[in-house]
Amino acid sequence: MRKQIVAGNWKMNTTVPEGVELAKAVVAKAAAVPANVGLIVATPATHLTSVAAVLDSRVELSAENCADHTSGAYTGEVSAAMVKSTGAKWTILGHSERRQYYGETDEKLVEKTKLALAEGLGVILCVGENLEQREAGKHFDVCEAQIKNVLYNFSAEDMKNIVVAYEPVWAIGTGKTATSEQAEEIHAHIRKVLAAKFGQTVADDTTILYGGSCKPSNAKELFAQKDIDGGLIGGAALKADDFIQIALSF
Repeated sequence: MRKQIVAGNWKMNTTVPEGVELAKAVVAKAAAVPANVGLIVATPATHLTSVAAVLDSRVELSAENCADHTSGAYTGEVSAAMVKSTGAKWTILGHSERRQYYGETDEKLVEKTKLALAEGLGVILCVGENLEQREAGKHFDVCEAQIKNVLYNFSAEDMKNIVVAYEPVWAIGTGKTATSEQAEEIHAHIRKVLAAKFGQTVADDTTILYGGSCKPSNAKELFAQKDIDGGLIGGAALKADDFIQIALSF
């Protein structure tokens, strides 16, 4: 039985004191969420140690990124080992904003994923198409290529520590949302692509999250779909009430 997860991606928001208060508010409300729903908060690197100190076993901590090198003269970068040392258990990799604004390639994501897994971090790997690709009918091809280019470099055993997050890039921060049918269709396709490499059992056990403007008003409909196992939440994760309400939508 694959795990249901609601992960909050704070992006470049909150100061450290604000982030600590937000984390405390999430922890205070987390008891209402059924135990079979995993809760993760992904914070800026500056916040990780401080937020780790106020979380409990009910809410896990994630970084928003990590470097593709173990150490060295890479000013401003944060290695997987550094992330792990803060108490974080996860890192997000390949978010569409990293791909779009910072030129992250699938090749670089292979290296990042290897290093994160080697440090014992779970990986939330993001895939998804932009508006031009969606309108051209290339959304299946784009997501399939991203999965193959990155995850086909790993083993079935590695997949136990990898979550896939589907991001319709055209729906992030725009207020647009893929319909539940559109989202389910591509989640099912991603699972099919995973099955082709790793077998149906691994594909069925892999958690696939929806990451496109998921909020309390649409979470229930999205999470009711067969292949949608939760959400990678952006703006709504900055309000503890909204974040927990989404987690109660299964």
